[in-house]
Amino acid sequence: MVHVPQLIHDLGIILITAAVTTVLFRYLKQPVVLGYLVAGFLVSPHVGFHPTVIDVEGIKIWAEIGVIFLLFSLGLEFSFRKLLKVGPSASITAVFEIVFMMALGYLTGQLLGWSMMDSLFLGGVLAISSTTIIIRALEELGMKKRAFVSLVFAALIVEDLVAIFLMVLLSTVASASESAGAELALTSLKLPFFMVLWFLFGIYILPNLFKTLRKFLNEETLLIVCIGLCLGMVMIATQLNFSPALGAFIMGSLIAETREGRRVEHTLMPVKNLFGAIFFVSVGMMIEPRSLLEHWKVITLLTALTIFGKIFSTSLGALLAGRSLRHSVQAGFSLAQIGEFSFIIATLGLSLKVTSDFLYPIAVAVSAITTFTTPYLIKASDPVSDWLSQKLPASFLEKLVRYQQSDPNKKSTGFVRQFLQDSGFVLLFNSVLVLAIVFSMKNWVYPIFPHILNDELFGPTLFSMLTLTLAFPFIWEIIGIRRLIRMMKSPMAMDPFLVTTTALRGILGFILILTAILLLPGNPSSRLLVLFLLPVLVYFGHQSATFIYQKMEMRFRKNLSETETEPSTTESAEAHRLAPWNTSLAQVKISPQSSVVGKTLAEAKLREHFGVTVVMILRGKKSILPAQRGDFLFPGDQVLVLGTDQQISEVSSLLESEEGNHEHEEDIQLEPILVSDQSPLLGKTIRDSQIRELTHGIVVGIERAGKRILNPESSFLIQAKDLIWIVGKREAILGLGK
Repeated sequence: MVHVPQLIHDLGIILITAAVTTVLFRYLKQPVVLGYLVAGFLVSPHVGFHPTVIDVEGIKIWAEIGVIFLLFSLGLEFSFRKLLKVGPSASITAVFEIVFMMALGYLTGQLLGWSMMDSLFLGGVLAISSTTIIIRALEELGMKKRAFVSLVFAALIVEDLVAIFLMVLLSTVASASESAGAELALTSLKLPFFMVLWFLFGIYILPNLFKTLRKFLNEETLLIVCIGLCLGMVMIATQLNFSPALGAFIMGSLIAETREGRRVEHTLMPVKNLFGAIFFVSVGMMIEPRSLLEHWKVITLLTALTIFGKIFSTSLGALLAGRSLRHSVQAGFSLAQIGEFSFIIATLGLSLKVTSDFLYPIAVAVSAITTFTTPYLIKASDPVSDWLSQKLPASFLEKLVRYQQSDPNKKSTGFVRQFLQDSGFVLLFNSVLVLAIVFSMKNWVYPIFPHILNDELFGPTLFSMLTLTLAFPFIWEIIGIRRLIRMMKSPMAMDPFLVTTTALRGILGFILILTAILLLPGNPSSRLLVLFLLPVLVYFGHQSATFIYQKMEMRFRKNLSETETEPSTTESAEAHRLAPWNTSLAQVKISPQSSVVGKTLAEAKLREHFGVTVVMILRGKKSILPAQRGDFLFPGDQVLVLGTDQQISEVSSLLESEEGNHEHEEDIQLEPILVSDQSPLLGKTIRDSQIRELTHGIVVGIERAGKRILNPESSFLIQAKDLIWIVGKREAILGLGK
């Protein structure tokens, strides 16, 4: 009798059960995640009437892989570029909500008599909303084009990053004992340091790596390369005492910055779905009915705190950030739930053995309930905001409008903000690179050659000078001598701001040099000798340093700017200011099938029919601002329209309309036909075969003797056993192949 390993048997039970429950939940128009949780509950040892999973430890390993791929895919949707574009309003909203919910969760745990670690992890569980569930709910409700959605998406981006940072901090607090404060401070410095370093190396290396390998990357090899990169970063992160999830998230966000980001996201989808399903099923397996019955009061309390706490904190945070009352309430109702990060944080507490057993099933129960309520809360946001507008005092609403129009996000002309805008990123990035070179040379290179560098004077001096030579291009840029020379030649030479910033850059460069000398191996004599040799390095190396840095900076900027990006979230953040009272700006893409295509704005009569104003037309890289009534509307144009949410929703239906002859479109397929010995196509060229006329299509490729010919010429001669790939009417292609 053939023996099937228990793990395969268990996976079969899991996936069959998950298939049934997810199809059922799709039929009921409920989130698929809930189906996975129910499937996990059904296959758990707690349910006796259903086949149960035996090899629980094996499933846990698969679930850990699921967490890695889940975070990797979230990173692909994240990208550092998006973080830089979210604008201050989303950052204020998200951070305010997270701090509020962390404090609320911790205080609630303490009032319930829980331990400090249980209370801390409860705060983390309640703080982070689910990106996956919210996006899916907005898609199913057809609300992704609403004006408030840009704020929700931007806040979710910030939340994802804070969640990663939160996991690292919770791990540090959980593993530290007496030195918790020192460990926490070290982690708080180490995490941003390595994130900046990974960002710099990722943007500098990955786009060129994919560009070099592009001709070898089909779907299979691309998948293997990206999974290898993901697991490689996981190993690096664990070596640095970070969580595997952090490494996966960082690598996903770095790949998202490349041209292949979207393709990788699409290619990885089946793998993410498989392992993600196993992870969520494993979460459902942890649901113990006895524990839920025992703690139903706590579950009810935490569910209410999650919903009302997030609505209050998110809405208040958005108001403080200068958003309108309507958009603030809509964002608050959209973010009022917890999801996958809550599972991961609760799992982290269990794996570190610092939280009680009851916290995990409670977190799962609260997440399941709030996931179910999410679409209903989003739909309720409009009537609630209307009700508040009617009930709140007119004087208060007037103050809100004035506060919104005063633009609390307006850039200050203060010295600190101006200095950060002028030099902030340059100084941060180059300082990180200098310290990375110093630490790498000290920890990795020096141990390899201790016998060569054992001389008390010249060995350490030589090693320090070699390290400073490698770091010199970045130190030279920090000091900014080129900038100083240009400044001295300009009429602004004595401008107080320029003089002060130049002095500060010089001081920072000198501090980094001293730090490097003190960190590197040596003694007072060797370090003094290095200081005397520094002018020699400056004299002979400054031109090479300038040339090397400029080339590296040019390559970095090129890699950073070559990715096609979505419309900036900050544009949306600015748009809310320009839209007074109950109106907002929205960007809508014109479908080729829309009835307005080819018409002028005057002929389309969008203002007359819908009450909206077309402010601007974006056509490729060209912006038509302001839009005139004589301007034509073409397929693919992005129009910026001003109106209420209802008006924008109605005009979007017209502009994005796909009405047309779908009967024919849906019949257009890519189909192959095999040329037999009796085929009427045999011995004819593609042109003479009349394939185009017969199928209303085009030959896109031919396979012959294992070789593939893409886009063959019309003079190509068809032979027996050729496999011809045609895009055209399916029935006509199939008839041609008979």
